[in-house]
Amino acid sequence: MEKARPLSDILGAMYSKNPKDVALVTKAYEFAQEAHKDQKRYSGDPYFVHTAEVGYLLATAGMCPESTAAGLLHDTIEDAGVTPKMIEELCGKEVLKLVQGVTKLGALRYRGMERHTESLRKLFAATAQDIRVLIIKLMDRLHNARTLEHVPRAEKRERIALETLEIYAPIADRLGMSVAKTDLEDAAFPYAYPKEY
Repeated sequence: MEKARPLSDILGAMYSKNPKDVALVTKAYEFAQEAHKDQKRYSGDPYFVHTAEVGYLLATAGMCPESTAAGLLHDTIEDAGVTPKMIEELCGKEVLKLVQGVTKLGALRYRGMERHTESLRKLFAATAQDIRVLIIKLMDRLHNARTLEHVPRAEKRERIALETLEIYAPIADRLGMSVAKTDLEDAAFPYAYPKEY
């Protein structure tokens, strides 16, 4: 069973060592760990493994402490019954706004290549106010794509993989995040095109 990435790894990867920023990310880490404590991933691993990894990916990408905190908390409203008020009281309005933006993006559903442009437009419109929301979502998708082998249904694996290749990887490319683009493609390709792989 995989263990969640320790807080020290995330804090070590952050560019800011300011005590206020360290305290913000620490609070978010501990809160998310508690909020997801009874949840499991398809793999059987604790759900918090995912949110801790998203926080780490954001920290290593040089994102601000608010984005890292939001990455740690990104599934708490949708999946753990946490209220927006709780997040605002814990981490402030800015982090709450980012978490809510990621939650809204999660509601968009992939409809295949013919609706690709429309999906992209919705994605950009939903994040136009704050590009950090899109970057948090990209890191969320990257970790999910890396763990696709644990998704039980082949159709769901394929849908997630195609969505990753046709929507998320091109967005990472447009944002100049070539490493994330390559990682997304590498993780998704075997599940989107198993024969070719």
